[in-house]
Amino acid sequence: MDTSESSSTEPQAPAADSVAAPRRGWRRWAMDTRPLRIPAYRRLWSSTIVTAVGSQLTAVAVPKQIYDITGSSAWVGAAGLAGLLPLIVFALWGGAVADTMDRRKLLLITNSGIAVTSVLFWLQAVSGLDSVAVLMVLLGVQQAFWGLNAPAGNASIARLVPEDQLPAANALGSTVLETGQVVGPLLAGVLIPVIGLPELYLIDALALCVTVWAVHELPSLPPLASAVARRAGVREIVAGFRYISARKVLLLSFLADIIAMVFGMPRALFPQLASQTYAPYGEGLALGLLFAAVPIGAVVGGLLSGTFSRARRHGWMVIGAVVAWGAAITGFGLTDSLWLAVVFLAVAGVADMVSMVFRGAILLSAATDEMRGRMQGAFIVVVAGGPRLADVLHGTAGSVFGARTAVAGGGLLVIAAMLGLAFAIPALRRYRI
Repeated sequence: MDTSESSSTEPQAPAADSVAAPRRGWRRWAMDTRPLRIPAYRRLWSSTIVTAVGSQLTAVAVPKQIYDITGSSAWVGAAGLAGLLPLIVFALWGGAVADTMDRRKLLLITNSGIAVTSVLFWLQAVSGLDSVAVLMVLLGVQQAFWGLNAPAGNASIARLVPEDQLPAANALGSTVLETGQVVGPLLAGVLIPVIGLPELYLIDALALCVTVWAVHELPSLPPLASAVARRAGVREIVAGFRYISARKVLLLSFLADIIAMVFGMPRALFPQLASQTYAPYGEGLALGLLFAAVPIGAVVGGLLSGTFSRARRHGWMVIGAVVAWGAAITGFGLTDSLWLAVVFLAVAGVADMVSMVFRGAILLSAATDEMRGRMQGAFIVVVAGGPRLADVLHGTAGSVFGARTAVAGGGLLVIAAMLGLAFAIPALRRYRI
């Protein structure tokens, strides 16, 4: 690896098909599926296909049930905050835990915990308990388990696939998750009138059983020798942040995501834009299209990830993707055509997929295995917290300057901040494998 940072001397992942013949014809554009030839990664990835949709069923069912009980959107918003704090706390702790114990064992425990929580969601719904407090407690427990689970799962990828296939593996995983965000809510909307809310929880619980089985079939993923004696505590979490601050390429990869999400994620303004700017098209249609456009673009980007997943200049790919995101968001803010707005947001979704693929690859390749769990925990906090901070920022700016001005201004800030950071600190643009 040719980087500005020192590289790890840890054992390498299986070098299955690392050197492959050039792809011809349409295969040059299609998703790079080489990681799926590795049985262990294929099991891990296959399990996410089912759970990506199942988890979205619960993500729709919980706010729907809370609204049915209270008739208040404020309670729905409060539920989102109730799940955020456990997610942040346990993601940070879970990253430290993932660096000190067998990651396969941790995945088994946490996936089982998430499945049990889904069963409890089903039991409270089928019993007609109608308690918002119970729903919030269960949501907090579920998010805590997920916070423990995600760093271990993400950090395991680098132990299962060769380094040059990390972008392809990230593209495969991200495409499944983005597809779930599109298909899951649509499926929930179709199923709720037919089978009711309780059964959505039950379907999610059954889907998680598939995940537990797939994880059980993974090889053991114990910590490397240097990590065996450590304990997962506050000291280890702080050590993770020190590790990030001491390695500029890691710090810059986090800052790139913060810039893109905080300045350039205008979802809080979608209802206002649908009601005012795009009202002639139909407020409901406009709102649905605005929320769906970015995930759909990300899915398209994932399906065509063969066009970029073999790139070796990972730093420049992140910089270019974030700038493209900012440009697309700026275009979205400047247009009063709903269809052009959807196109701009879809392009932003493609850029977001490229950014996710290479930021994820940098976090896995530029960090040693004994730190990867903590890097993933910090990554989850940034991914969860950035858009919520953006909601506050854009909501306020939209009220003061108007929705379209706030959106376009945010997009321009993304471009300026990313280019300024990239040229002020060269570590990211110099990074390659």
